[in-house]
Amino acid sequence: MDAFFYFVAVPAVLLTGLSKGGFGGGIAMLGTPLLALAISPIQAAAIMLPVLILMDIIGLASYRGLFDRKILADFLPAAVIGIFAGWLTAAMVSDDWIRILVGLIAVVFALNQFARDFRRLPAASRNRIAAAFWGSLTGFTSFIAHAGGPPFQAYVVPLKIDKMIFAGTGVVAFAVINAVKVIPYFALGQFTGQNLQISATLMPMAVAGVLSGVWLTRRVPQTIFYNITYAAMIAVGFKLLWDGRAALTAGFG
Repeated sequence: MDAFFYFVAVPAVLLTGLSKGGFGGGIAMLGTPLLALAISPIQAAAIMLPVLILMDIIGLASYRGLFDRKILADFLPAAVIGIFAGWLTAAMVSDDWIRILVGLIAVVFALNQFARDFRRLPAASRNRIAAAFWGSLTGFTSFIAHAGGPPFQAYVVPLKIDKMIFAGTGVVAFAVINAVKVIPYFALGQFTGQNLQISATLMPMAVAGVLSGVWLTRRVPQTIFYNITYAAMIAVGFKLLWDGRAALTAGFG
């Protein structure tokens, strides 16, 4: 790998680490697109998965005991189904259209939450059907486009749980999702010796990023924490819409 690869890889891993540490919501989705500036998206995803798993281990240790069991019980079974649905349809579904879908979800949802908070509307109630819907979409988009953050947040953020429980629940959820994704990624032959070696060189930045994310989450006030999460979702949403513009061009050209 040349110098340009590491020029984009270091900030990609640090940003992902901040998010995996509980801070900044969906900015973890920026990691793979940044790496894809230097290498193919498939190779970028393969390199990032072992790094994400290391981040998950650190996150689980940092947030041990700080998660909502009911959310996870309602959410994760559907997420696992979504992962395998994504595996089965990966060859048939355009990544660009998935990016557009997830980008729209992120932007519309975050703007709606800004409006709800401005009007001081109460927290949403828990709903197993909604959890199953957003869980399956999280698993599907996480496998297809590495963009599981917005669907997860679309269900959990309106519940307005404590920021530490919110962060810890996300850490546990995506630790499970990433662990399950190892099976289809291995079956697709993505874990080559070269990719794993590159992953290993990026792991020190992964540790620094996650610990920084945990530190920031503990110290930023809850209202500001959620506002940063909404802003990050909007930024990531527009990034995904921009990345998926090729689908719109092909569809209407």
